[in-house]
Amino acid sequence: MIIISAIIEITPQLLRGLGITISVLLASAIIAYIVAFVAGLSRVSNNVILNKATGVYVEVFRGTSLIVQLFWLYYAIPMLFGIQLGSNWWTGVIAIGLNYGAYLSEVVRGSILAVDKGQTEAAIALNMSRYQRMRLIILPQAVRMMLPEFGNYTIQIMKATSLVSLIGMRDILYYGDIMRSTNLSQAPLIYVIVLFIYFILALPFIWLTRKGETIAKKGVVS
Repeated sequence: MIIISAIIEITPQLLRGLGITISVLLASAIIAYIVAFVAGLSRVSNNVILNKATGVYVEVFRGTSLIVQLFWLYYAIPMLFGIQLGSNWWTGVIAIGLNYGAYLSEVVRGSILAVDKGQTEAAIALNMSRYQRMRLIILPQAVRMMLPEFGNYTIQIMKATSLVSLIGMRDILYYGDIMRSTNLSQAPLIYVIVLFIYFILALPFIWLTRKGETIAKKGVVS
């Protein structure tokens, strides 16, 4: 009974940060998806400058820690260049979006390159332009292959939202840390509840990922 009453007391306190967690998740995911397609398409572009510049972005953001990137955007850029990215909410969203956009861009690039070459050759035989081939033939098939990985990375983005507590945003983990600091004896229970809340948030994305895998298994259109 003591544990149940503690859970009833702790859970509403943690859920005060639910709005921030969800808003950061949705905004970060949208930015990551947009960046993924822009960077992924740039990586298969014939424009050498665009291709190389995008490659630098991808390798830098994949090769460095998200926490470092978050602190760089929040602390270093304003101090070194006087550039303010806005509120800490925007800083967190941009950092997470750019980081996972780099990873997802490789999913986009790989999926485009995985489309059977015969599809491209057939489109060329029909006198389609490069833009028409990409829009009508290649992308519809590539997107189907992207779905499972996009689902997996969306779950990763959801878990990465917990890092925004490091820059003072009042998300679920922020309130968990506050409660732990005021009542250390309840720390295990607090973090168990935090884990459970994140798991519940992940369930819809896990389901969508499974659906994406089912769609991808049907193969590309012929």
